[in-house]
Amino acid sequence: MIGTSWGGLDAISVLLDGLHRDVHQPIVVAQHRSADSDGTLGRLLQLHTRRVVSDPDDKTPLERDHVYLGPPDYHVLVEDGRLALSTDAPVLHARPSIDVLFTSAADAYGDRTVGIVLTGASADGAEGLARIKERGGVAIVQDPATSERRAMPDAALALTVADAVLPLEEIPLFVFGLCCEVPA
Repeated sequence: MIGTSWGGLDAISVLLDGLHRDVHQPIVVAQHRSADSDGTLGRLLQLHTRRVVSDPDDKTPLERDHVYLGPPDYHVLVEDGRLALSTDAPVLHARPSIDVLFTSAADAYGDRTVGIVLTGASADGAEGLARIKERGGVAIVQDPATSERRAMPDAALALTVADAVLPLEEIPLFVFGLCCEVPA
């Protein structure tokens, strides 16, 4: 699970560029984006990965080697094996909300959840990342000093003890170590 806002396109691009091809887990991204988005974000991110990048529909099954982008003006919730969309009220002025995504993922998958908070200009994601940690999952935060906007990483670090606080370029290798065995 990845959450970002301001500066997110560049941050997610770097993550996808660096993510090893042996990481097959589905990736779900909540990025604050305008309701009038025309799919440009997905097309731009597709240039950085072989994984399929798409906006999910309600009840879309989670599939390996896919990157799901929270559609504009919908919350994305993780249920057992699928994604659900909601038009509930914005959280911290955002829909999709990172907190909603992270909290639902933590509740669905517990200690198998990895949450990553990247650059952003709000506190969205802090409570959800704390929930991931509370349920035994892994919390990763982009080093605020390397963020385009540090409010989001700072808020996450104020609420929970992260398993890793890393410069953006080092996060993909850390994720690889969590998901895959390192070859001998």
